[in-house]
Amino acid sequence: MKDWQKGIIVAIEVETPHTKKFFIQVPEIEKFDFIPGQFVTLDLPINEQKNKRWRSYSIASAPNGTNVFELIIVYLEGGAGTNYLFKEATIGTEFLLRGPLGKFTLPEKIEKNIFLICTGTGIAPFRSMVHYIHEHKIPHHQIHLIFGCRKFADGLYLKELSELTKIESNFHFHACFSRENEVHEPGHYTGYVHQVYEHLLQKNKTAASFYLCGWKNMIDEAKERILALGYDRKDIHLELYG
Repeated sequence: MKDWQKGIIVAIEVETPHTKKFFIQVPEIEKFDFIPGQFVTLDLPINEQKNKRWRSYSIASAPNGTNVFELIIVYLEGGAGTNYLFKEATIGTEFLLRGPLGKFTLPEKIEKNIFLICTGTGIAPFRSMVHYIHEHKIPHHQIHLIFGCRKFADGLYLKELSELTKIESNFHFHACFSRENEVHEPGHYTGYVHQVYEHLLQKNKTAASFYLCGWKNMIDEAKERILALGYDRKDIHLELYG
């Protein structure tokens, strides 16, 4: 495990009515280095017991050679951690953090098509991955990032990732809205994430790896559906939220 280090909030941006971006600096080092897909654990002043103060969040930015990284966090009603971050923390707030941690990462050599399937802030590790692939010109096959949320207003990084499809070959972004009746943007769908990867694979079933990140219900259903399509359990990688 990595040692605890000081972190400082250097910027906060509102992404949606219920989510914010927090930009964290680790001032005691020149470069905060990590592998896209990893997470950090924050020690927040919300309880006397250590293990009840810890909250873990996937890093949403790609490594950029600086000591600042980005988190995207959704407010949870009644959640002590997000209540502190949304209502008490400000620019300049300091706390301890540990990381990077985790093995929810892509292989060094991408030899299969990749399906990145997520809901809500589960998009964070995948945003880190696809920007890293683009910025470092990592060879890859088809990459499909399939993001699900309820309403248009809940969408995260929609414009940014849609723009990336125009400049990164074989990268595709699919946004699904479960509580919208119609969509008007290319690559947007009504309904749930499952219909998208099933449709793509029914058209062209190839060797693929699946990375699932988000709420347990989505991950459980996706596992069942992917196995039913004939893929092996070793093709499925998970990062569970909540």
